[in-house]
Amino acid sequence: MQAIKVKSKGGKMPEYQTEHASGADVCANEEAEIAPGEVKLVGTGLFLEIPEGYEIQVRPRSGLALKHGVTLLNTTGTIDADYRGEVKVIMVNHGKQAFKIKKGDRIAQFVMHKVERADFQETEELKESRRGQGGFGSTGVA
Repeated sequence: MQAIKVKSKGGKMPEYQTEHASGADVCANEEAEIAPGEVKLVGTGLFLEIPEGYEIQVRPRSGLALKHGVTLLNTTGTIDADYRGEVKVIMVNHGKQAFKIKKGDRIAQFVMHKVERADFQETEELKESRRGQGGFGSTGVA
């Protein structure tokens, strides 16, 4: 298990809710209200030191999406190992009612993920594939 150093400026430590949860819940460190259709940046009061070779993925909480239509706009968000600023969550309200956030409310999840960097190599040709250049929906799956 890799350790992540967390510096808190009033924020609550991320917490796994069950023994086998892959995501640790993250809480708001401020009050906010998100109107229907509105996007809001919500602070967590947390600053992270993530080990080199890892990222933290910021993911939505399914209960907020199902019950209130509230989710994250840039899901899955990435916190890079070299970022040291406050972690903030980009939230959007797809629901029909304004959504109120209180300090300490669970608003997202952190999932730690190992990162392998790619070696991008420029080329003139690519190997043929069965799919070829077929784009969105080209495999016939709805």
